[in-house]
Amino acid sequence: MKNFYNRLFNLLPSKNEIKKAISHFSKREYFVFLGLVVILFVSTLTILERINKSFMVSVALQGGSISEGIIGTPRFINPVLAFSDADQDLVSLIYSGLMRKNPDGTLTTDLASKYEVSKDGLIYTFTLNNDIYFHDGKPVTPDDIIFTVNKVKDPTIKSPKKVNWDGVSVEKIDEKTIKFTLKQPIASFLENTTLGIMPAYLWNDSPIELNNANTEPIGSGPFKVSSVSKQSSGLIDYYDLVPFEKFNLGKPFLEKITLRFYPNEDAQMLALQSGEVDQIGSVTPTNANILKEKNYRIESLTLPRVFGLFFNQNQNQIFTDKNIIKAIDLAVDKDKIVRDVLLGYGVVINDPIPPNMIDYQKLNTGDNISQEEKIKKAQDLLAKDGWKKGEDGFLQKTIVDKKKKKTISYLEFSISTSNSPELAKSAELIKQNLENIGMKVDVKTFEIGNLNQGVIRPRKYDALLFGEIINRKSDLFAFWHSSQRKDPGLNVAMYTNAKVDKILEDAFTTIDEKARIKKYIQFEDEIRKDMPAVFLYSPDFIYVVSKDLQGFSLDHITTSGDRFLNSYLWYTKTDNVWKIFSN
Repeated sequence: MKNFYNRLFNLLPSKNEIKKAISHFSKREYFVFLGLVVILFVSTLTILERINKSFMVSVALQGGSISEGIIGTPRFINPVLAFSDADQDLVSLIYSGLMRKNPDGTLTTDLASKYEVSKDGLIYTFTLNNDIYFHDGKPVTPDDIIFTVNKVKDPTIKSPKKVNWDGVSVEKIDEKTIKFTLKQPIASFLENTTLGIMPAYLWNDSPIELNNANTEPIGSGPFKVSSVSKQSSGLIDYYDLVPFEKFNLGKPFLEKITLRFYPNEDAQMLALQSGEVDQIGSVTPTNANILKEKNYRIESLTLPRVFGLFFNQNQNQIFTDKNIIKAIDLAVDKDKIVRDVLLGYGVVINDPIPPNMIDYQKLNTGDNISQEEKIKKAQDLLAKDGWKKGEDGFLQKTIVDKKKKKTISYLEFSISTSNSPELAKSAELIKQNLENIGMKVDVKTFEIGNLNQGVIRPRKYDALLFGEIINRKSDLFAFWHSSQRKDPGLNVAMYTNAKVDKILEDAFTTIDEKARIKKYIQFEDEIRKDMPAVFLYSPDFIYVVSKDLQGFSLDHITTSGDRFLNSYLWYTKTDNVWKIFSN
């Protein structure tokens, strides 16, 4: 081999031979040769650079920071009592559960290393990871898990998560094993175990509502509190969060996340545009469009929310007539609501289950006809039912009883809703649509607190324009089972159907995913037949995100706090390295 290279080297011209050859070049030949050498040199560098790039990838680096504006003030930063968006956002960042939900909606282990489920679906046994710690350095133990679950179940505390844990007992097997026993199978139980775990030693000394840890939280999640700024009144201005190096799924990349709190969206918008924060959540469509025109980065995803008109037959008997509800469904221009009120940040719906919540192909319930044709169908439907326009332009019907006594029935009702801009404007558009076909509609708007206390809870409304927040499939029970018709139940349509009750009960306890999907298809079929509501739209969650932020995902969120599910993978700094060194 050595002799081969020597012979090859001898074939190349020597330095003196090259000099001698160049010395015989004319001036023109010399410049041509020099140009060719330069081209060869540049081409070689370009090829080498391209080869180098083909072997390189961009990787995240530790460092960088993000500041975010949030509407509201945190009060209960603990997984048991967290109710407001501000509370839930901080809980998502600070606490970890046995399981963690991924941005795509799937589940992965977090504090647990593995779990086993009995064949009958009644016993879940979790094995904890080694070396799992709270932010103050103390280990996470089975006792902390038992404490947290029991606090959720405590009826005196009134945790919003209590319904998820009713009928579930928990016991410690050993220092690394914990067992949950269910009275009946619960399809969503694994998702329940994403509940953040609280350190028992920190919360045992005082009632949970009064504990200082509500605003000085310690968890085992990806970020921990490094500092907090409070006003003299005690209201919190901002939290600085830093990465928890012992977070079980790996140390986060960002070196700091600052959460700043504002009383309303106007103040939040000013903070964004002044540069006080990099990003903001829960933005209204109008402001989203304003920011989009200013080249802010807007991310959005349809939420599992069902907005519609829910009819109270007990309050107004006209809703016992399905033809009237069919006419309302045809006459309301849902596309116009999504286009003009939501400004495109939402989708039209025709069913009680939000789009993308359950993985099955829904039937196409739309007729693919124009709005003008729908209005004509609605008018024909009402005319066949005996409704005619009176002198005032509104529909009325002459009813003759058994004694041949004539009475006039008027097609009129009221719509009660919140005074929020989106709902109030939607109600007015619906009123216009229905008055165009002769229905007399009165819109009543209320401040949200008054709406809940004075209208929804006592069920004092003809039709309610409202939204259902369906965080998980099992929530459908609370909105449609007949046992939930009265307060504090959420069946605002006052709907009763024994078949639907049985379907929802079975779906709640069916572990097999395919079998459960079949139940929900049956549920939607029954709702479609009975028409206890007219479904309108599902809105988008709108998020203004820093242009520097990478690793962010908004694939499948059910609550605003879900946007932080993979915050430990967020980054703003990168470097290019060869692929072989990227792992």
